Amino acid sequence: IETLLSVRANYVMTLVNDSAEFYKWSLTIADKRVEEWPIDDFSPFTEDSLLHKWIIIAAGYSYLCQPVNYSNDVNEVRIASALWWYYISKGVEFLDTVFFIMRKKFNQVSFLHVYHHSTMFILWWIGIKWVPGGQVAFFGATINSGIHVLMYGYYGLAAFGPKIQKYLWWKKYLTIIQMIQFHVTIGHAAHSLYTGCPFPAWMQWALIGYAVTFIILFANFYYQTYRRQPRLKSAKSAVNGVSNGTNKAPEVMENGKKQKKGKGKHD
Repeated sequence: IETLLSVRANYVMTLVNDSAEFYKWSLTIADKRVEEWPIDDFSPFTEDSLLHKWIIIAAGYSYLCQPVNYSNDVNEVRIASALWWYYISKGVEFLDTVFFIMRKKFNQVSFLHVYHHSTMFILWWIGIKWVPGGQVAFFGATINSGIHVLMYGYYGLAAFGPKIQKYLWWKKYLTIIQMIQFHVTIGHAAHSLYTGCPFPAWMQWALIGYAVTFIILFANFYYQTYRRQPRLKSAKSAVNGVSNGTNKAPEVMENGKKQKKGKGKHD
């Protein structure tokens, strides 16, 4: 047993050391422009980056294939700065979970919720560290930001209470839009791989795999919320004698026995 424990301990130590060495190596190929940014020590809070962050992202970029430009070109640095802000927004979104817990809405702290927020933050840390630019800059980040504007707009309207909530019938379409986003992401990344776009292939494969997990999780959420639950409610109503707006026939007494109204003993 001691020998087995020693072998396992050595294996774990080797794995940890190899992981540390891999990380050190990965830092040698990281973008040098961002190595001093707040993912480490320094903040690029400049008026220039704040005023131009989203306008510059789309300027001059190809929608189908845009490699990462690691130069110190002013526009490219602005794009990297804009992506840094996007990365920070993923951290701010953790407040969703904090608010749910504070309000004791533990049912909303689902696996999908936790997986979504925690992995997005990690993924974009990787993006900022190694690929802060290129087609991911305007395509992935911009589309996702637009969807989040709709999503948090919905939450904001819902907070006004029942008077506004009755107009928010379009909630389920937010989930549909999110799933469309993931399919588009897969198609975009697959196109880049197929055409040999010089954007880092490892990032493309990571995005494809990541999007697949979201499609599965969001599809399951959609089914459970908008397909399965309504059916269960309908079935429960039918058991209670109410189905399609028709009430269960009232019972009357005849000769000491219960009979349905409209049906005599000899009917």
